[in-house]
Amino acid sequence: MIGWLQGERIDAWSQGGRQGLVIACGGVGYEVQFTGSHRARLEAETRCTAWIHQVQRDDGSNLYGFLEKRERDLFRTLISVNGVGPQMALALLDCCSADALVEAIVEGDLRQLTQAQGVGKRTAERLAVELRNRLSDWKTPSTDALSLVDRSDLKALPIQGDPLEELQQTLEALGYEDLEIRRAMRAVAGSENPPESDDSDAWLRESLRWLSKATA
Repeated sequence: MIGWLQGERIDAWSQGGRQGLVIACGGVGYEVQFTGSHRARLEAETRCTAWIHQVQRDDGSNLYGFLEKRERDLFRTLISVNGVGPQMALALLDCCSADALVEAIVEGDLRQLTQAQGVGKRTAERLAVELRNRLSDWKTPSTDALSLVDRSDLKALPIQGDPLEELQQTLEALGYEDLEIRRAMRAVAGSENPPESDDSDAWLRESLRWLSKATA
């Protein structure tokens, strides 16, 4: 199996939504598929170095290239999830950096994950649920990290009971995800002048203001 290549870039190619480079090594030209951002960076170089994931099929072999070993390892982790193939994994790695992608998966940031082409809400949820524990050691532990399952952080908020439930339902109806809503409410609670605990309108207004900045 090919795991690493270093050679001369002799051509660039694209086919459908796929794109890559031909790298000449030892008199052989290897067609390697890259993300769009990686190919753009390598096109400026005469010689290329890439970490490779090889997929062997009956009709041939496909090579997927990455600038860093960490990215290749993350790619391999992504395609281990049912329903996530190489093209979707590349799309995820193309929409943000490896570190940002790990953080989005560990924190269940579905809005970030669904920015990748072909990734819907169900797939994003599957990634977050199946890989959260496996990737938790890949990122720096943060006191701000929230869990899809453990919702005990809501108990520390000043707003409780019916006003809290109403606030969550209103924000969900506007299309925001659970973790986004909880981050917004924690940010509002920790602001310099947080709203009164029974002022649900003020909580909604401030939460929306925070969310609009966070998703801009």
